[in-house]
Amino acid sequence: MKRILSPMKRSKFGRYIDHLLEAVINLTTPRGRHRNSISNLAEEIRASDCRSTRVVIFGGGTGLSTVLGGNSRQDDWPENPFVGLKQEFPLLNVVVCATDDGGSTGLLLRQLPIIGIGDIRKVLLSLVLCENLQKTYGIDDISTQRIIRIIHGIFNHRFPANSRDFRCVVNPLLAVPKSLRGYCPEPLMSLLSSLGRYISPEGKGPIIVPGGHCLGNMILTAAIFRSAGEVASYPPDLKAIAEGIQTLSEAIGVTPGFLHPSTATPGQLVLRYSNGVAVRGQSKATVTRRLLPIDQVSVDCRDIPYVREDILKAIRKADLILFAPGSLYTSIMPILQLRPIIKAIRKNQRALKIFGANFWAQAGETDISRRRRTRGFHVSELIEAYDQNVAGGYEGLFDVVLSANLEHIPGDVIRNYALEGKSPIYLDRGRVEGLGILPVEATIYSPERLRLANVIHHDPQKFTLAVRTLLIAHRHLNLKMGTVSPQPLPTKYKGLVCTDSPLLFTYHSEARAILEEKKFYPKNLRNIMLDIVWENRDIRIEHLKFFYGARIIPAARWSRSKEWDNVLGYYDPADGLLKVHEQAVRDPELLRDNLLTALGESLLGRYIESRRWANEEASNSWGMRRYEIRLRPINDRMCFLDDGALRRYLRLARMLNSPHDPNIFGITLNDQEGFLPPGLLFGLLYAWYLNNAYGRIMEYEMSLLRWPPEKLIPYQLEEYKRKKDLIKFFRNVVFMHDKEGEMK
Repeated sequence: MKRILSPMKRSKFGRYIDHLLEAVINLTTPRGRHRNSISNLAEEIRASDCRSTRVVIFGGGTGLSTVLGGNSRQDDWPENPFVGLKQEFPLLNVVVCATDDGGSTGLLLRQLPIIGIGDIRKVLLSLVLCENLQKTYGIDDISTQRIIRIIHGIFNHRFPANSRDFRCVVNPLLAVPKSLRGYCPEPLMSLLSSLGRYISPEGKGPIIVPGGHCLGNMILTAAIFRSAGEVASYPPDLKAIAEGIQTLSEAIGVTPGFLHPSTATPGQLVLRYSNGVAVRGQSKATVTRRLLPIDQVSVDCRDIPYVREDILKAIRKADLILFAPGSLYTSIMPILQLRPIIKAIRKNQRALKIFGANFWAQAGETDISRRRRTRGFHVSELIEAYDQNVAGGYEGLFDVVLSANLEHIPGDVIRNYALEGKSPIYLDRGRVEGLGILPVEATIYSPERLRLANVIHHDPQKFTLAVRTLLIAHRHLNLKMGTVSPQPLPTKYKGLVCTDSPLLFTYHSEARAILEEKKFYPKNLRNIMLDIVWENRDIRIEHLKFFYGARIIPAARWSRSKEWDNVLGYYDPADGLLKVHEQAVRDPELLRDNLLTALGESLLGRYIESRRWANEEASNSWGMRRYEIRLRPINDRMCFLDDGALRRYLRLARMLNSPHDPNIFGITLNDQEGFLPPGLLFGLLYAWYLNNAYGRIMEYEMSLLRWPPEKLIPYQLEEYKRKKDLIKFFRNVVFMHDKEGEMK
C-alpha cells in the first residue's frame, strides 16, 4: 500500500532519503535533526546483504551496461571490470531493448533477419564475473585479468569500413596483442574460432563481410544462427537467441540466464514529432536535428511480438524492478510497449520500482521540452513521456526517481557540456512529487573521471550503493508514496503497431534489386542511392519505380532554369532520370539531399501536360500574374499519386482548380510574391520530411509550425493549418504511416 503524505511531509521525507543516500555512498556525516536515525540506518545498510534480492532491470545502450558492470567499451574497463549491480545482486535478470539500428547492428540488419543485437553485446561483456571465469577455466587472479583483456579486445574490435579480410574473423585472437594470445584458454579460443568460421566463406552460416563491423557483434550473430540450425528467411526465435547468448555467456564468465532480449520479433521505432512528421528508425533521433519535441514513439513490427515466459515470471517475482539510465525514447520505451511486460510490472505491486534518470539532455530526444516547447528538460518530463507513450501511462511503473545531484559540479564542466549542445536534466522535485513519485538525489557520478577528464558519467559502484540504500530504506520506511493518479491516456496512443512492411533485410534486398535494374552515371551513384534508401526507410519500395536512373550533369550542360530556384537536383520527366549538378558531388550531404529531392519529384511522374503564365498583358497592367498547369490524362501520368490524391496535393500547394476545366490548376500572384511550383515543392518537402534536408529552404517555410496555434493571427492560422495538412498528406498518403493497426 502507498503511504499518503501531505506535500510538505512528502518533500521532507524526500530530503531525508537524500541525506541517507549521501551518508551511505560518500560516508558523509548526516546533518539535521534526523542525523542519529540516518547514521543508524546507514550503518545497517552498509552491513546488509542483498544477495537474495530478486532484481529485474530494463534498458539498453551504454547506460545499462555501465550500471551493470562498467562501460565495457572503454579502454580502461579491464582494469576494474568486476563492479556494479552484477556484484551486489546475484539474482539478476536483465531485459535489453532490441530496436537498435545503428553502426554495426545496422549493417547486420541489412543482411539478416535478426533483432538489433548491439546493446545485447555491450551488456553481455559488462556482465562478466570473476568467479565464473575462475570456475570455468581453473585460473588465478592474474590469469583472470589477462582473459578479461583478451575478451575485451575481441568483443570491441572494429574492422575498417571496407575490409574484406576474414583472418581476424576465423582467428579472433588476432584482435588482441601478441603478448596476450598465449594466455587464452583453449576451449575459449576454439569456440570463438568456430563461430568465426561459421560466418566466413568457409563456413555453413551466413557470410558476414567484416567491413564496418564490431567483431563481438559478428561472434554473437554466429552463435545465434548456429543455434537456429540454418539460415532461414525468418528471424531466429527466442529459443535460438537464448541458446546463442548462453553459449557465449558460459564461455566468457557470464551467469547463464542473466540476459534476455525483450523479444525476438524484429521491429523499428517510429518517432513522431510535434509538427506531425513521423519517421522510422532509432538512428533518426540523433541524425536529424529537427529541434522539435518528440510527441510520440511507437514500434513498427511485422508480427505480434512474443515475450518469453521466464521474463514475465522474473518480473512477477522480483523484489526490485529497475529502469536503467539511458535514452528516453530508444532504450526503455520500446520494451514497455510490449503489453505482457507492462502488465507483469503493474501486477507486481510488492517490488520497489526505481527509475534511473539521465544526467544530460540528449540531442534529438530530450533537448526540446514537449511541455514548454523550449530547450531544456526536467525529470518530471521524462515521467510524463512514459504517460504519453505507454499503455495505461506511468501508473504502477515508478515508486522512486533516482537523479544525480549536480549542485557541486564545477561551472567550467557545465560550460564544456553546453558547448557540445548538452544541458543537465534537472530534478524538479515539486512536480515529480505531485506525480506521486518520490524524487531523490545522490552523487552517483564518478569524481575520478570528473577530476581526470572533466566528464560526468554514472559510476557503477555509487549507483549500486544508491540502489541498495533505497531498497533497504524501503523495507524500513516504505517508499511507495503516490497519491496522484495519472491522467487518462490520450486516444491517439498507438504503441506497438503491426504492419505489412517487410523485414528490414528484405526491404534492403528489394531496394537493391530495383536499383540494380536502373542506370546510374557514374556507377557509384547506385550505392549512394541504396544507402539513402536504407537511412530513410520511410521511402516505400514503390517510390523507386518512377525513375529510370540517375546522372551527374556537368556544369556546362546544366540546362535547368534558374527562374524558380538554385536547387541542384531534379527529376526530368523527358527521360525519366534523376539529375544532379556536378557541384553537389563535392559535398556528400548536398549530393544526398539533392538525390532525395529529385526522387521526391519523380513520384509525380509526367503529371503535367502543359504549363504557362496566363494573361501576361493583364499582369503587366495590374501587377498580377497567373501560373497555370494542365494535367495529363490519368493513364499517361506515371504518377505515384492517384487522381484524387494528386488533386488534393495541388490544392494544398495553393493551386486552385479552374471552374471551366477540371484538368487546369492555377495560382494568381502579385509581382512581389514568391512561389514554389508544385513539383519542386513536392521534392523539397519529400527530402525535408525524411531528414530535414534543405533546412534553409523548407525549415523557413515550415517554421510557423513551431508556434502554438493560439498565438497566431487569422492569416497565420490559415497557413498553419495548410502546412499541417501538407505534413499529414505526406505522412498518410506518401509514406503511409497511419494505415497501421494498433497491436492489442
